[in-house]
Amino acid sequence: MTEPQETPLQAEKSAPTDRAERGPFDATEANPVRPYIDIGGIKVLPREGLNLRLEVEEKTQRIVAVGLDYAESTLQVQPFAAPRSTGLWHETREQIRSQVAGQGGRVEEREGPFGPELLAEVRESAGTRVVRFVGVDGPRWFLRGVIGGAGASSPEAAEKVEDLFRSLVVVRGASPMPPRDLIPLTMPVTPGS
Repeated sequence: MTEPQETPLQAEKSAPTDRAERGPFDATEANPVRPYIDIGGIKVLPREGLNLRLEVEEKTQRIVAVGLDYAESTLQVQPFAAPRSTGLWHETREQIRSQVAGQGGRVEEREGPFGPELLAEVRESAGTRVVRFVGVDGPRWFLRGVIGGAGASSPEAAEKVEDLFRSLVVVRGASPMPPRDLIPLTMPVTPGS
């Protein structure tokens, strides 16, 4: 039996053309004098009005996502290991689209500031809510973001939360990791502590 071949589009990296200059950044591209909050696989630049939450898997007590509340929006981010030459965002969008549709939600693909993104109406116990799924393929990593609250519908709030997403730094590390594995996240280390 032969392995299914990826189509060229599925394997392409998806990122803004100015990613290396404007972010999200690779650890090798980040400004070393900026006072980032170190969460292992992600570094966050502190800013006024930003609230940080760690999402922990109950069974394993492993940190599985970083939640950032800012500008009446929520931004949940997860960094994943990725191949050096191919990206994960095209394939991941298809998985999200199927998942949302399977739960009775609606999803539409559109072009956003980071490239293709999904605007989804997801069903929850209290009704539905609108979220944006964004993703950026970097060097040997993939950063996924889920934007909720005002940043999913208000252009002004969206601009602020997009700037926050761009300011993130992904710390892939040199250890070998299978593609799609979550890059380990840790308890925050604040500058000067």
